[in-house]
This record gives sequence, structure tokens and C-alpha cells, in this order.
Amino acid sequence: MMIFSSFQRGTALAQRVCFGALLLALTAMPNLVMAQEATIRKTLKERIPDLPKIEAISKTPMNGVYEVLLEDNEIYYTDANGHYLLQGSLIDTRTKRNLTEERSDKLNAIAFSSLPLKDAITIVRGNGQRKLAVFEDPNCGYCKRFERDLQKVDNITVYLFLYPILGADSLDKSRHIWCAKDPAKAWQDLMTRDTTPAPASCDTSVLSRNVEFGRKHKITGTPTLLAQDGRRVPGAIPLAQIEQLVAAKP
Repeated sequence: MMIFSSFQRGTALAQRVCFGALLLALTAMPNLVMAQEATIRKTLKERIPDLPKIEAISKTPMNGVYEVLLEDNEIYYTDANGHYLLQGSLIDTRTKRNLTEERSDKLNAIAFSSLPLKDAITIVRGNGQRKLAVFEDPNCGYCKRFERDLQKVDNITVYLFLYPILGADSLDKSRHIWCAKDPAKAWQDLMTRDTTPAPASCDTSVLSRNVEFGRKHKITGTPTLLAQDGRRVPGAIPLAQIEQLVAAKP
């Protein structure tokens, strides 16, 4: 019995020692991570003074590689000491997942429910069940190409946010479109038939709100597409990709 009691006491002591060591290690981990981040920040800023603001640094699934998130959600990768800087896609060869693309999609996502739809021109085709929001400038050549493909998509509701960022003429045309008797027709006439909108006047404060919303969410180019699941897609994507985007569930 005495031997058994001694064994129990020894086991309990060993457990306490192991638990204490584990607790100490867990407590030290955040400090080590913070120190690593500080080292990377210091090295990169010293060696690349013009580097945009570093928003965050985090470990990646790849051993020894860290993600460096810059302002405007630009993603780079570096080693534990900041000696090297890489830009490109990090791909998981086991699952064939593009981790950089997934991360970028998550960073740039905008909840569809957060969109101020009252400030958009609503265009409905067919049953209108599928939904897409688009930020476009009336003088954007890529937008005109995109609009020609978008005309071929049926059963969709398009929320068009006039986003005049290419100059004074863009603002004038946006005003005339917004104030037209039929804004949706005025927009499509301009973008698909090159028909300049007739001068019209009304309250156009919506345009300032659209630009403010876009800047807040770092929408820097047109067209910019927003799917119901929050994904943001920049550029005039082809018809097949538009169909895939509007098929996404919220």
C-alpha cells in the first residue's frame, strides 16, 4: 500500500510538472509570435522604406512562410526574418486550392445586405431571381464590353451603382442618366448603343454617396462586380464567368 501511495504521489507530481510546462509554453507562444512579427516589420520597413503600410502579418500553412498584408489588401509573403519578399499564389498541392485567391476573396468580400440598394438603378430581366451588383463608370470602355455580355444573362436583377471616377464628363453623364425618365434605358442606350443621355436635372447626391461607399470599401476600378455570396470580382469578365457568379448562393 505504501508503495502504491508513493507511486500515486509521484504520478500526481509528474502531471503537475507537465501541466505547468505546457501552461508556460502556451503563455510564451503569443510573445514569440509578436516578437516574430515585430522582426519582420522592422526588417521590411528598414530595407523597403517605400513599402505601403503593413496591416497584418500572419503565419501560413507553409512552414517558415508568413503572409504580409499591405494596405488595399495586397498580399505578399516573406520568411521568418523578412529577408525575402514574394508576390504570387500560394497553392495547396494536396487539395489544389489557391490559398492566396481564397484569402483575397475573403478580404475583399462585401456583404450583399450592406449595399445601399436605394442608390442603385435596378434592372430586371426575366424572373429576376438571380442578383448581381455592379459599380460602373459611363466612360469606362471595359464596362461597355461587360454590358454587352451582361445583356445575354436572363432571369437576373442587376443593381447598377453609377460610379463616376474617370473625370468630370463621367460625372455629367451619370447625372443625366440618374435624372432620366427611365434611368435603366438611358444607361443601356449609352453603354450598348453609344447614345448619349439627354441633359436632365434632379437631386444627384446619390453619386457622391456611391463614390464614398466605393472608397470606403476600396473599389478602385470599373467595372467591379459583387455577387450575392459577398465575392468581389474586378474587371470585365466573360459571359461564362458572369453566369457562374450569379449562380452563387448568398
